[in-house]
Amino acid sequence: MSMSVVNSMLSALKACQNDIGTGMDIVTEVALDLVETEGNEEDIKELEEMMLDSAKLDREINCFVEAVEQMTAQARQQPPEAMFTLKNQVKEHFARLQERFSDSDLHRHSKVVSFNESVRNSRTQANPSATENREEDLDEDIQVTQSQVNFTCPLTQVEMVNPVKNKKCNHYYDYEAVLGMIRSKVIQKKNLRCPVVGCGNTNVKESDLVKDAAMKRMIQNKSGMKK
Repeated sequence: MSMSVVNSMLSALKACQNDIGTGMDIVTEVALDLVETEGNEEDIKELEEMMLDSAKLDREINCFVEAVEQMTAQARQQPPEAMFTLKNQVKEHFARLQERFSDSDLHRHSKVVSFNESVRNSRTQANPSATENREEDLDEDIQVTQSQVNFTCPLTQVEMVNPVKNKKCNHYYDYEAVLGMIRSKVIQKKNLRCPVVGCGNTNVKESDLVKDAAMKRMIQNKSGMKK
């Protein structure tokens, strides 16, 4: 197995992951459409299963890419003939990495979490009276979304278009604005502090940002009512 083949394979897998992420976002949008139109609960459950299947595939790709990268790094330090055993080494290491996870971990995948939160938020918006009976353990970010406190991006000071939630501090920003700031700080070799006044998060990272389909839909609905 040549290194060019390995690199080509990794590039293809990473592109596949992007497609999986896009597909999961589409599934979330479909679920929100069903909630708004009071669709069948079984259909929403099936969509949740699709999210879990996609999360499992995403995790498997992550493990495989990690196995390939680690084993090829080791192979580069060994005699050329080590490449002949690379395939088996990757296979064995991949199996070891997979053993670290269980199916219950899939529910903690960022897009699965976002899916469930978005569906719950949308249900609350569709049926405000249900908030009287909501459970006390709803996390803070869901409560903030339900109350529609602020649709303004703390960076741009204008209404968000593509809202993302920081999963560390639960604050919202417009995606393009915060991504631009993060990349600017990277060039400066500095960290981006959360721009929300009083927030103690001193290092906003791209990996901490999660798209919130329910928040985006609320903003769109609000804008539509203005028109």
